Amino acid sequence: MAGVAAVVGHRGDPYQARENTLASFRAAIAAGADAVELDVRTTRDGVPVVLHDPTLRRLWGYDRPVAELTARQVAVATGGWVPTLAEALAVTAPVRTLIDLPEPSPSAARAAVAAVRGAGAAGRVYYCGDAAALRAVRSAEESAEIALTWKRACRPRASLLAELRPRWLNYRFGLIDRPTVELARAGGYWISAWTADSPPAMRRLLRLGVDAITTNRPLVLRGLLTGDGPRGAA
Repeated sequence: MAGVAAVVGHRGDPYQARENTLASFRAAIAAGADAVELDVRTTRDGVPVVLHDPTLRRLWGYDRPVAELTARQVAVATGGWVPTLAEALAVTAPVRTLIDLPEPSPSAARAAVAAVRGAGAAGRVYYCGDAAALRAVRSAEESAEIALTWKRACRPRASLLAELRPRWLNYRFGLIDRPTVELARAGGYWISAWTADSPPAMRRLLRLGVDAITTNRPLVLRGLLTGDGPRGAA
């Protein structure tokens, strides 16, 4: 990918609306995000819903694992605020959607791929998350665009790269330096960073030439890119 770095709203725009809700996704799009990142887990009846945590406790005060609840029970427990993936894809249609699969569940990955197909959204969706889930994505969808999430200082294994065939290398932002970017370029990969929220961190990544930055503050990053951001922005 060439040109200006893409702005990816982390779980939408969580400083404007509660994370991973339709309101948060709409806020990210309004802030100028090029893509919305969201997390997917599956309910007891196999419905992919948008939630990062394995339980509803942190955000919704209901201490039950999502995997033990039906989609209907999740909706009732949260007042309808936790969307299904299909509902989220309808709202994020104006931009790209990065689906994060946080658990090593092949069945959850396959359910997400099926929901994307059902929504006719394959051309605007890409995937990151747990390696086991990404293996299932690759198996279920030969043409899926994958962003290999990487949290370690060492390089991704050549065998894993060959197996997953990612388009992106998706690094924790503090791990990215000039050699990391150069190695990604040499391998033909796009490089993305997560999750950078301060202007100094964003500026450093932009100077390094990353292709995308995932952030909880999409409006701040958009301002840096347009020159309307905090003082000192390039």
